[in-house]
Amino acid sequence: MKKIKFNIYLLLILGLAACNSTTSDKTNDIYKASYGNGTNTINLATGSPGELGLLKELAMNYPAINDVKINWIKAGSGKSLQLLKEKKVDIVLVHAPKAEENAIKEGWVKERGLIGSNAFIIVGPKNDPANINSAKNAIEAFTKIANIKAIFLSRGDNSGTNKKELHIWKQANIQPKGEWYLITNDFMMATLKKANKTKGYFMVDNSTWFAGKENLNNLKVLFKGDPNLINIYHFLISSEVPKDSYTYKFANYIISEKGQEIIKNYGIKDYGMPLYNNAANK
Repeated sequence: MKKIKFNIYLLLILGLAACNSTTSDKTNDIYKASYGNGTNTINLATGSPGELGLLKELAMNYPAINDVKINWIKAGSGKSLQLLKEKKVDIVLVHAPKAEENAIKEGWVKERGLIGSNAFIIVGPKNDPANINSAKNAIEAFTKIANIKAIFLSRGDNSGTNKKELHIWKQANIQPKGEWYLITNDFMMATLKKANKTKGYFMVDNSTWFAGKENLNNLKVLFKGDPNLINIYHFLISSEVPKDSYTYKFANYIISEKGQEIIKNYGIKDYGMPLYNNAANK
């Protein structure tokens, strides 16, 4: 009997240890990557700038990188702002202007600064069944796609890209639904790859397109150049973060001459052209 009780007790201990281990693993999994080994931490949420390597480039060239550890949480703009509101991150790099302005009005964001920009484009199958190549603007391009119910992929994740896409549908007085409208609930590059696989249309930022186009043989750029598709990035800092913190120092570095030079030139080495415009050239 004593042996049985001991074994049960041992199993309970192991079970609790396993639970604790799982919890710890899940906590660590929220960070897509970390840069630096300092004792001061900055928790930062963003999507494409992290996915395409711009955040890493900025972080590893940050003069105080040895003093900090920058934890990147991979999240679209909507989720990033939610994490900031819930005080789970200190700073975000996002492209959702109306949501950003609301955050300032509501008081949970103290500081907002212009980082730079890229632009949205619409890619699709090379034969362009909806003939969006002849569209005069993005609204007309979306209308043409909906009229023939051509496959269109939507991130559907409340990201800045998703917000912009839904705004254009609203401007076109179209409520997209049906088998032709595919919601991925995924990030930019992953959705772009799905568009290539399904030979569907997708509104993507040109940075992601330039970075991934070599492996996207079923797609081509079919529409670009609408001023409505300029995609502007800002940093936003939680109202809980003190002004003398490393978070503010890192934000100031991003908008400094050195940080802006990195943004302006990022991508040239690997892709032959910059992936982003800096603040001066937005």
